[in-house]
Amino acid sequence: MTITMKGYGFTIEELVKIARLNEKVKLDDGALERIIKCRAVVEKKIKAKEIMYGVNTGIGEFSEIVLDDDKIQEFQKYLVYNHAAGIGDPAPIEYIRGAMATRINVHAHGQSGIRPEITQTLVEMLNKGVTPYVCLKGSVGASGDLAPMSQIALLMIGEGEAYYKGKLYSGKEAMEKAKIPIPGLHARDGLAIINGCNVLTAMSALFLYDANHFLKQAEIAAAMSLEALKANMKPYTPKLHEARGFPGAIRCAKSICKLVKGGDLQKETIKCKVQDAYSMRSTPQVVGAAHDAIYWAKKQIEIELNGVCDNPVFFPDEDLQISGANFQGSPVGLPMDMAGIAITMVCLMSERRMNRLNNPALNVGLPAFLTKGAGMFSGLMLSQYTADHLLVEQKLLSSPCSIQSIPAAADQEDFVSMAMNTAIKNAQILDNAYGVLGIEFMAAAQALDFREYSFGKGVTKAKKVIRKHVEFLDIDRPLYPDHTKMKEVVKSCEILENVEKEIGSLE
Repeated sequence: MTITMKGYGFTIEELVKIARLNEKVKLDDGALERIIKCRAVVEKKIKAKEIMYGVNTGIGEFSEIVLDDDKIQEFQKYLVYNHAAGIGDPAPIEYIRGAMATRINVHAHGQSGIRPEITQTLVEMLNKGVTPYVCLKGSVGASGDLAPMSQIALLMIGEGEAYYKGKLYSGKEAMEKAKIPIPGLHARDGLAIINGCNVLTAMSALFLYDANHFLKQAEIAAAMSLEALKANMKPYTPKLHEARGFPGAIRCAKSICKLVKGGDLQKETIKCKVQDAYSMRSTPQVVGAAHDAIYWAKKQIEIELNGVCDNPVFFPDEDLQISGANFQGSPVGLPMDMAGIAITMVCLMSERRMNRLNNPALNVGLPAFLTKGAGMFSGLMLSQYTADHLLVEQKLLSSPCSIQSIPAAADQEDFVSMAMNTAIKNAQILDNAYGVLGIEFMAAAQALDFREYSFGKGVTKAKKVIRKHVEFLDIDRPLYPDHTKMKEVVKSCEILENVEKEIGSLE
């Protein structure tokens, strides 16, 4: 189904469909009218020689330099050249498709002053599968993602590089193969493409979509470990969490109760302690806090997806243009720093439960390191080492970038958000998180195989999926294939999909 870009109502779920599933897009008729109307205002102001930042002036420290009439159009080309200054490996295609979609939605407000041909070219590129080659690194998150967005803008003058049907071509060749006319850059066009946090916002939207699925799988892993460790389930009573009032904790408690429903633990036929360790009874408070952090971040990102992230911003009805800092990435960077921290926090608790499953002093009668041949065999002892390696990396990556500003452009840009760094590190945090949780899933399935009582319907289904990919560890074997496979399984959401088919949504 084609997604209509209107400037409002654009969701993270829609961005995922465009970025990953190649959903087609179209520009709303009303949006096109707004773009045309705003462009007419810009043209009028250019003819009147009204001073407009980035249109007939230089940018950054050169904003006080007024350009001659014959240089205004050519300036846009050199602006894009100068800012196409990234470095290193290319960004994944899904990031750039997401960025292009978010930029179209900015233009749809009709407040960027861009020519409609440029926006329509971005639409065609998405629909025909032309994706610019963009270096991932180089943005400081203000004035927007200038370096990566400039590599997108190069296609508008037939330069740069782009992927088309799985191959990398010169920008001109890719556009020709897709039969997309090259529109060129006129006054204002270049800056209206590049002056927004669109790459980091797209990356953040994709992260949040995946993070929500990750947290639901963390609840499944927790439920499996709780069943294996004969946990006291009273701390998961929803009314306990309703008394405090945090929605994430209430949601988590209900999900775990749903997962263990029908098992002996839930029926209270298994003897348990009066009070368990924090890693066993605090899951709703911890995973719930992560749910709340992700929810807040999602609200902020969806504001950004539907806002005017540009400079200057035009108000055609008032014949007004205002130069400010709507490109500043901090409104995205701060909540996304917290979102990354939230995922790391959940993984720390996952590792602590995995430790309890391994430790004979803590695992309520399970064999040491979950092996029948202790001494000859070491079982899952080294799996914990691997999880710990991943966690240390996650901890280091969880240092917030929101406070890491380094002034640039002769101190004209003396506070920048560094939100692109946040987006990049969050992707690595989540990648590691898949590995940590995969190891807990492995350990929990191994532990459940030693128990002789019945488990909840959701837990039973999760264990069945795991056993499709990783066999019971009867005697020691190299575990790196199992660790890697379980990481892939968690990332694919196969466990989650099967469990939700069995017991319903964990939302």
